Amino acid sequence: MTKAMILAAGLGTRLRPLTDHLPKPMVTVQDKPVLQHSIELCRQHGINQIAINLSHLPDVITDYFGDGSSFGVQLQFSMETELQGTAGALRPFLSFFDQTFVVIYGDVLSHTDLSRMLAFHQEKGGVATIGLYRVPNPQECGLVDLDSEGRVTRFVEKPPIDEVFTDLANAGIYVLEPEVLDFVGSGFSDFGKDVFPALLEQAREMYGYPISEYLIDIGSLEKLEQARRQF
Repeated sequence: MTKAMILAAGLGTRLRPLTDHLPKPMVTVQDKPVLQHSIELCRQHGINQIAINLSHLPDVITDYFGDGSSFGVQLQFSMETELQGTAGALRPFLSFFDQTFVVIYGDVLSHTDLSRMLAFHQEKGGVATIGLYRVPNPQECGLVDLDSEGRVTRFVEKPPIDEVFTDLANAGIYVLEPEVLDFVGSGFSDFGKDVFPALLEQAREMYGYPISEYLIDIGSLEKLEQARRQF
């Protein structure tokens, strides 16, 4: 059974004043918290063991979801007194992630077919599969270059506008093998800035998976309103 990590510790500064009283993943779309949409997406694809990291207003999340049983899943939580980064967040769960697992950023709202993405990952046999989508603002994203086989050849986090080489960006949904955790350093560690470049440097095969289903980052008030209109 594949497991998942949902990253929910961000402060959500671009969503203020909503996040003055709510963690970012608890803002609602269609009368449900974004985090609930992600949990339900996992459950729909047979993923029912989920770890979640917390920091800003953690009780709002734990009071709402409890142990996850009422949502058909089993939840484990970690608490970050200092933010550990997208990859550092996995450090408390090193023994939990003992098999292929999925990572979903807490501000991503999507209908991604996780079953198809997992099948792609298994077929390719790499250590990581990075979900990708096309963006209108590539200089604000982590950009990925692929070869003809879909293998990642370059990963650049938020390049200057004159160094943009594609509009294919990191979507914040990954399928990973446990050995990726060996590349998570101590202290603050980020997938885009630290882990993925280290994997490339060590010639570990990573693949890009273009997501065709609806996906949006609700990290700003403008994007949240767009998601509420479209999702």
